[in-house]
Amino acid sequence: MKKIISTNEAPAAIGPYSQAVRSGSLLFFSGQIPLDPKSGQIVSGDITAQTRRVLDNIAAVLRAEGLSFDNVVKTTIFLTDLGDFQTVNEIYGSYFKQNPPARSTVQVSALPKGANVEIEIIAASGETDQTAYDTSG
Repeated sequence: MKKIISTNEAPAAIGPYSQAVRSGSLLFFSGQIPLDPKSGQIVSGDITAQTRRVLDNIAAVLRAEGLSFDNVVKTTIFLTDLGDFQTVNEIYGSYFKQNPPARSTVQVSALPKGANVEIEIIAASGETDQTAYDTSG
């Protein structure tokens, strides 16, 4: 079973997809670009402004399910310029203050609507502080 997650506090989908989908205790978020939730337009400004908008949009969808950045287990960051990595990384770190999730960062040739950054996440509700053990021998 899957549950569609949607909130007016984050930008509406601009295509045939959902803001997020819950399957059991996992939530799979569509990539967020720096769209203003009210206007539906890319926020003006540099990579700093765009990254903050993306993370604020993600926060809004997390809140819709009663979750926070502490529930995020995996992120993927798409950048049109890896030269922006250090700036994005600093802002990203201010949202994930402790026990950050697993992450991948890749450079892409273009993003929707001319965005410079897109971030998608996977979050887990419920018990997320389990310890993994090496059982190989």
